[in-house]
Amino acid sequence: MILESHSPEETQKIASDLANKIINSREGVVIALEGDLGAGKTTFIQGFAKALGITEKVKSPTFVLMKKYPIPTDNHNPKTINFLYHLDCYRVEDHKDLRIPEIEEILNMPNNIVLIEWAERIKNILPQKHIQINIDHVDQNNRRIEILEIK
Repeated sequence: MILESHSPEETQKIASDLANKIINSREGVVIALEGDLGAGKTTFIQGFAKALGITEKVKSPTFVLMKKYPIPTDNHNPKTINFLYHLDCYRVEDHKDLRIPEIEEILNMPNNIVLIEWAERIKNILPQKHIQINIDHVDQNNRRIEILEIK
């Protein structure tokens, strides 16, 4: 699926729609985000997290590598998906640089959502089944967002 975004708010709306689809499926997932600096990966993740009911300010964990957010339980999420993990792999060469001992376990937990910025850098450890999102600059305000399910 290819979508066009003309503003950060539209990018967050696209992310919100995807988050709602995933939470309604009641299955966790790994989402691999790729795109140049400033393409809108973090903006996408902020809209995604907000749709899950996460009220904490979401910033890219460039220096800490990973942040973990509990997903609130309500009628929208009847405790089938527990956590949102946000990884930023900008500063790593490959998966060996992550230095997160439980990373493979986190990536394979069925009751969590894992969003990874710069995911191409750790492609060797991504689960075979995941969602790939490519965000490309069209111009200063417009983005092309491609969402692919990899199986």
